[in-house]
Amino acid sequence: MEASAPGRARRGWRWARDAGSPLSRAAALLFLSAYFVRVPPSVGYLVRLPRAFRLTQDSVKIVGSSDFPVKVYVMHHQRSPHVLCVTQRLRNAELIDPSFQWHGPKGKIVSENSTAQITSTGSLIFQNFEESMSGVYTCFLEYKPTVEEIVKNLQLKYIIYAYREPHYYYQFTARYHAAPCNSIYNISFEKKLLQILSKLVLDLSCEISLLKSECHHVKMQRAGLQNELFFTFSVSSLDTEKGPKPCTEHNCESSSRLSKAKNLIERFFNQQVEVLGRRAEPLPEIYYIEGTLQMVWINRCFPGYGINILQHPKCPECCVICSPGSYNPRDGIHCLQCNSSLVYGAKACV
Repeated sequence: MEASAPGRARRGWRWARDAGSPLSRAAALLFLSAYFVRVPPSVGYLVRLPRAFRLTQDSVKIVGSSDFPVKVYVMHHQRSPHVLCVTQRLRNAELIDPSFQWHGPKGKIVSENSTAQITSTGSLIFQNFEESMSGVYTCFLEYKPTVEEIVKNLQLKYIIYAYREPHYYYQFTARYHAAPCNSIYNISFEKKLLQILSKLVLDLSCEISLLKSECHHVKMQRAGLQNELFFTFSVSSLDTEKGPKPCTEHNCESSSRLSKAKNLIERFFNQQVEVLGRRAEPLPEIYYIEGTLQMVWINRCFPGYGINILQHPKCPECCVICSPGSYNPRDGIHCLQCNSSLVYGAKACV
């Protein structure tokens, strides 16, 4: 059950304001800023890490299978792992006079290719993987197990997919008891609140974005109308890192920073409640309403990419390029079926 306005005031943080005193309002605003920028940097938190992983390290080497095509995931615009032209059994065996030949979606791959490199041992390496490079790659291997034996032939298939990290972020909503909806003090408060939140997550290389701010008249139970500000904002991680960064189940730096930012924001709003509970001054005009902070985790993929844990169990939270027969026209999560689509990364069903 909703409490009356005076009752709810005890459950939020307030912006103290004397009647009609601009100086008092400015002083209260400075107090708000001075208090909340002192949030301790070492806050306990539970890190939410994605289960995706990147196969972009030079040390990662992928072997083939003579029974089925092997799926390989390469981050967009990054260096690929070493794709070997051997099976796991042959990798540890002695091969006499081996000969390697690679074919991709555009035909035979030569070692002088500017985008792909074939090593002396037959490994395929992409220097800067593009969407258009996704597809089926086949390696033809000829070798002798021993000098006396005849030449053996082996054909290995790989399906190499470009992938990108999801654009993920937290979306928050919060409500504040407000001044009259046409008051300039609501606008001033909104700007100051965003400044404080932005400063709070700055050291984590995260950013705050205001999505919506609205003032409404709310009829309270057993009470009259009161003005409330409805804030909707997001916190997202800035991609400041350069070059490939290994992301595993236990270590994903970008996601870790975002989880820390989320916990700092939640602590910030909890502290508003604590501060109000320790003060016995008359009711302020603008204060946070306890219990109204809501948060949702949002994932989005770029057009032409989608998440599919069944098709890509080794990269369950990666935005993998859509395979032929599917497409993603906008920033949704999944690739949609389209039988007429014949290319990787389709953004339209034509």
